[in-house]
Amino acid sequence: MRLLPYLLASATLLAADLNLGKPLAIKAPVPISTLLENPVNYVGKPVQVKGKITEVCQMMGCWMQIASDDGKSIRIKVNDGDIEFPKDSAGKTAVAEGKFTKTVLTREQAVAQAKHEADEMGRKFDPATVKAPLTRYQIEGTGAVILSN
Repeated sequence: MRLLPYLLASATLLAADLNLGKPLAIKAPVPISTLLENPVNYVGKPVQVKGKITEVCQMMGCWMQIASDDGKSIRIKVNDGDIEFPKDSAGKTAVAEGKFTKTVLTREQAVAQAKHEADEMGRKFDPATVKAPLTRYQIEGTGAVILSN
């Protein structure tokens, strides 16, 4: 019986949300599909998104891909070392904030970026799969919460 309070406390600790980076400040998330369908309305502005983590950088934990229920997804990218997303968090739900950005890459830049990402994930890479120019929308992450449930 004396162990029960400790077991309950341990279970509570295990079930806690994981807060990363700065505390979330925006009151409600913008649907990922809304961001991607109307990007001009959001570029350069702070946004919050919520969804299931589908991938995490396996080298540095410097990015995670979040998908909504409708299958739309967006990358949350942080500077190496600012935040480290847990490499085993795919499948969990996350809420993330940061500045919504647009980057246009030449074919050469897109190939280099795709090769780098393949290396990070331990995948084979075929440059022929890269089409150019490539416009990439992502969130420069400032904070995130990985939910326990």
